[in-house]
Order: sequence, then C-alpha cells, then structure tokens
Amino acid sequence: MVKFTMCLHRKPGMSPEAFHDYWLNRHGPLVRSLAGALNIRRYVQVHALDLPINASFRKSRGGPQGFDGIAELYYDSIESFEAPFATEAGRAAGRTLRADEATFIDLARSPGWVGEEKPILE
Repeated sequence: MVKFTMCLHRKPGMSPEAFHDYWLNRHGPLVRSLAGALNIRRYVQVHALDLPINASFRKSRGGPQGFDGIAELYYDSIESFEAPFATEAGRAAGRTLRADEATFIDLARSPGWVGEEKPILE
C-alpha cells in the first residue's frame, strides 16, 4: 500500500478547537464523499492532543513547533494514487478537496509526501 501523508498546521487566527471540529466534521465527510473518484482506500486523521508531554518531547529534542494533526490517505499502489489525475472527475475531486483544505489549513506550512509503510511491529 502507498500512503499520502500531510502534516497539518491550522490557518493563522483559527483556534485549535475550530480547526479540529472543521477537519473532523466538515472535511472528513467531504473526503469520504470523494474517495471513489480519488481511489482512496483508507483515510485517517491524527488529531494532536494539547498535552504538556508534547511540549516536553519537542523541548528535549530541540524540535520545531508541533503540528495540529496528520492526515493519512491510503492507496493500493502508486498507479492507483496517480490515476485520478488523468481523469476530469479525479481532477475535479482534487480541486474540491484543495479548495476546502485552504479554508482551514495553512498549506504553505503543511508538508505532504507519498511514501510506503514498512511495519515493524503490529
């Protein structure tokens, strides 16, 4: 399986509560509705918890500011990931998701990449 991962920062001025609510209750259902057109097999949202331990981890490692969450989209293969870009329906679905993402995600600060999981412990 191939996975597209995106580390998310919320838009400036948006509260963490508003970000998490929008992502879960508005964007999540939108992704679900477009999954067929985009060949998405699985979609997982990892919402960051506002816990002191997270700040301790960053400080002890000298790490950067944390993310608000991580989006994980799973595909059967790289071909399955790329195929929707060759169809008008797939491109339209992609534009719809991108437009919605721009309403709550600071896209310039939210890196994404395609990779392959290598499970070590399950």
